[in-house]
Amino acid sequence: MEGLLAAPGSVSRARVQRRVMTPPEARLWQVLKGRQLAGLKFRRQHPIGPYVLDFYCAEARLAVEVDGMGHFEPEQSLRDGTRDDWLRRQGLAVLRIAAEDVRINLDGVAGQILEWAKRRLPD
Repeated sequence: MEGLLAAPGSVSRARVQRRVMTPPEARLWQVLKGRQLAGLKFRRQHPIGPYVLDFYCAEARLAVEVDGMGHFEPEQSLRDGTRDDWLRRQGLAVLRIAAEDVRINLDGVAGQILEWAKRRLPD
């Protein structure tokens, strides 16, 4: 799929973002890295097309986005919708998780990610 290639500049943006992850992203990464979640491989700050995804599982074609308070602002919410629509047209599922949920219920968030991934895995 042509759209899944990283757009110019997104790879370098992803490298920077890996070094400055938010605390909720860093906390979730501790659960996802090293195939700790049911053997699924997740990448962090993964460039796809013009976007950089917080976390991406290629085998499930699942993008996981951790949303802080700014994502609930109307303008950012509109941008997120545009981005999610583009990702869905590329055949990806997008799971948005509130940063606060990562902070207070990490096990529940991990379970939700696993549920979504299992539904999308090939038989």
